[in-house]
Amino acid sequence: MADGPKDTCATIIPGLRYRDAKSAIGWLCEVFGFAQHAVYEGADGSVAHAELSFGYGMVMLGSVVDNEYGRSICQPADIGGKETQAPYLVVADADAVYSRAQAAGFEIAVDIKDEDYGGRGFSCRDPEGHLWNVGTYDPWAPRSS
Repeated sequence: MADGPKDTCATIIPGLRYRDAKSAIGWLCEVFGFAQHAVYEGADGSVAHAELSFGYGMVMLGSVVDNEYGRSICQPADIGGKETQAPYLVVADADAVYSRAQAAGFEIAVDIKDEDYGGRGFSCRDPEGHLWNVGTYDPWAPRSS
């Protein structure tokens, strides 16, 4: 059995860094439907730490900074547009989110489609190049045999 806390919404929370974290907070909320849970600014006006909730999940993010932690993370633009992790958002209507992502100018990496394993989804890159997977497939939903 996992040793994580038992009375919390999510026990795995992706962490991301953005060059313009304030703008990222805005479009993540507008396009994907995140809600600001907490935003803490640094003395220089950067985002020291932010928490955006999404259903029972959350992402944490902050501004790119040159410190011990920051030097351990690359931005997609630093490594040829590649990504080493990509969050998956379970949504009720993937087509609606797809339309908002297109309207906001997000690059569609994998066009929307019905998946063989169930659900409908797509992959896109946000304005700073982070890859996001969005779909109706819910791994927690009961399965029929």
